[in-house]
Amino acid sequence: MSGFARLHKKAVEDGALSGKTKELMAVAISIAVHCEGCIAYHVHAAVAAGATRPELLETIGVAILMGGGPASVYAAYTLDAMDQFLPVGSSDGAVPSGT
Repeated sequence: MSGFARLHKKAVEDGALSGKTKELMAVAISIAVHCEGCIAYHVHAAVAAGATRPELLETIGVAILMGGGPASVYAAYTLDAMDQFLPVGSSDGAVPSGT
């Protein structure tokens, strides 16, 4: 697993695309391939990278577009993960600075 952890770290580091964008991509793919554990992991990582509720909602929309009807079921899991990992009371879902 340490090899996969290194791969993940390298794959989502800032480059031509930001780490946040890459994590949002991973959320969309997680939905499209129906991986609940992946959804939770990548929503958490996307929020930690600064993703907001509106960004995550748009990501869900793209995942449903690409994954069809079955992806809509997994979109619901993503909404649950967002509720777990986004700060309570934040209107846009951004993590307050200093946290």
